[in-house]
Amino acid sequence: MEQVDIWIYVLMFGVALFAGFVDSIVGGGGLITIPALLAVGIPEHVALATNKLQANFGSFTAALRFVRGGYIDFKRIWLGIVCTFVGAALGTWSVLLIDATVIRWLVPLLLVAIFLYTIFCPDLGKTERAKKMSEGAFYAIFGIAIGFYDGFLGPGTGSFWMFAMLALIGLEIKQAIANTKVLNSASNILSLVVFIMGGHILWTLGLVMGAGQAIGAYLGASTAMKKEIGFIRRLFLAVVAATILKLFYDLLFK
Repeated sequence: MEQVDIWIYVLMFGVALFAGFVDSIVGGGGLITIPALLAVGIPEHVALATNKLQANFGSFTAALRFVRGGYIDFKRIWLGIVCTFVGAALGTWSVLLIDATVIRWLVPLLLVAIFLYTIFCPDLGKTERAKKMSEGAFYAIFGIAIGFYDGFLGPGTGSFWMFAMLALIGLEIKQAIANTKVLNSASNILSLVVFIMGGHILWTLGLVMGAGQAIGAYLGASTAMKKEIGFIRRLFLAVVAATILKLFYDLLFK
């Protein structure tokens, strides 16, 4: 039986709504929801499991909104979905076997590179660009790699997907956002299955937050389809910067 006060349900519904809005546009919702869960006294392993439950509502709702908006061509990304499932499964399994220290240092450094590259390439994502590799090879390689990372650690997954699509297969930024949400939803589903098997989820709180996530994700996906590229780019940079600061803080002070 869950021992959670009513005010926590109300607060976390609002937190999840805001996180779903931001996450559906540029990712990074976990940077909002996980600290909030910890701040109200939820133990870390339970917070991570409950966060994955509520995050699935957001990623699925955003993906569905983009599908209905005509932004998703499953013939182009089906391989990425399959490989993301495989990568997430390997990452979730490997977290029990591999020392994460090197990866924990590598990820914020990679995000710094993404942040700087995006700043100094202001035209990135404004229009479709020439591909630097075939889409088949891209989705096979990055589906495994980013799916693995999402199953292993997770922070910054959406940023890695978006940047890789913009830089390597030349997608326009709104198309990259749409594809990212579908692929992120795939790895979220698999991770949720693992957490369910572990039995650490606060179901009522997770479902309340999931409702907030779904509303926020729908509004965010709708906003992403309407807003100009400049707004999305600024929000992307802000989320990447926040992710970098959070990861370095965890490395240096925890």
